[in-house]
Amino acid sequence: MNSQTVALIRTTFKAVGAEDGGAERLATSFYAILFARYPHIREFFPVAMEKQRERLVKAIGYAIDRLEEPDKLLPFLAQLGRDHRKYGVQHEHYAALVTALKTAMQQFAGTELWTDEVDMAWDEGLALIAGTMLAAAEQETTPAVWTGTVLERREVLRNLVVVRLRLDQPISYAAGQYVSVQIPSRPRMWRYLSPAVPANPDGEIEFHIRSVLGGWVSPAIVSNTAADDTWLLSSPLGGLGVPRNIERKMLMIGCGTGIAPLRAQLLAMAQRSDNPAVHVFFGGHHPCDLYDLETLSKLAVDNAWLTVTPVVETDENPWWKTDFVDKTWPGLEPRITGQVGKVAAARGAWADHDVQIAGSPSMVQTTKFRLMANGTPAANIRHDPLF
Repeated sequence: MNSQTVALIRTTFKAVGAEDGGAERLATSFYAILFARYPHIREFFPVAMEKQRERLVKAIGYAIDRLEEPDKLLPFLAQLGRDHRKYGVQHEHYAALVTALKTAMQQFAGTELWTDEVDMAWDEGLALIAGTMLAAAEQETTPAVWTGTVLERREVLRNLVVVRLRLDQPISYAAGQYVSVQIPSRPRMWRYLSPAVPANPDGEIEFHIRSVLGGWVSPAIVSNTAADDTWLLSSPLGGLGVPRNIERKMLMIGCGTGIAPLRAQLLAMAQRSDNPAVHVFFGGHHPCDLYDLETLSKLAVDNAWLTVTPVVETDENPWWKTDFVDKTWPGLEPRITGQVGKVAAARGAWADHDVQIAGSPSMVQTTKFRLMANGTPAANIRHDPLF
C-alpha cells in the first residue's frame, strides 16, 4: 500500500472523527447499516452495544495508524482474525462488515470529501484488513473457543478476585498474552483478560479481575463467580509475551491487575536457567492494591536477576480495608510513595532495556510519555492495544 493511499484513508477517517461525537456517530451508523442490511448478523452481538461501538472505532484507528508498518499491523490483524472465530464469523460476514463500514464512512464524509481516489483507497485498505483476518482464521487449526470450569474464586479485595479455571483442553499462549472471555451471566459480551500464570499441560489458568465502575462484565465476575461455572475463552492475543531479545535487560511497569501479564512472564522465566536482568515496578493507589507482593517476593528471593520496586500513591488504605497488615517482604526494594510511571522514569532513561507497560489505558499512556520525555526510545516501549 503506497503512501498516497494511506494518506487518503487517514485523512477521511480523521475528518469524520474530528467532529464532536463523530467517532461515536460513525460506529452507531455502521451497526445500524449492518443490522438493517444483514439482520441475521445481529445475533452475534450483545444486547448492549456501547462498549462494542467504542472498541470498533479504536480498533479501526489502531489499524489505520499502522498501515505503513506491516510488521506490526499484519500480526495484529491475524490475531484478530483468529480471535473472531469465537463469534462464528464466516467469509460472507466479512464482506457484509466491509460494505457497512465503507457505506457509513461515505455517508459521513460527504460527496465533497469522498472522491473516486478516496473510494479506491478505502477499498484497498479494507481488503487488506479483512483479507488478512479472514486468511488467518481459515488457516487456524486450534479450537475457536475453549471451555473452562471455575475451580476457585478467591476474594483478594472487595473489588478484586482471583479466579482459577481448568480448560477442556490446554490453550497454548505465550506468558504475557491475553484472551477473550465470556461468562455465563453475560452472553456475547466478550472481555479481554490476561492470564496470570504461564500456559501448562493441565489446562489450568488464572485471572486477576478488578471490578470496573459502570462495567457490564467485571462487576459480574467479581460478585457472582462460583465454583463449577462454565466460561468460554478464545484465541490468545497480544505481543507482550514475545521477547525481542532474550539477552536484553527488561523493565516492567504494572499497576493494579496489570501485574498479571508481567507476573506470568516472570513465572515462565523462573523456569529457565538463564535470564537477563529484570526490574519490575508494581504500582497501586493504596498499599492493599499491591495484592501480589508475596509472589513477587518469592520470585525475587529465588532469582538474582529480578529486582522489584513497590510503589503506592498514598500510604493510607481505604476505610473499608481494616484487616490489612503492612509488612516488609524479603527480596523487595523499599516501597516508594508516588505515581508508578513517574517513579520509574525518574530512575533513568532505560535506553538499553526492553520496556513493557501494563495497566489501565490512562496509566499506560501517561507512563509511556513520562519515559519518552526522560529519554527512553519509543521503539523500546511495548504495551497492548489500548481498547
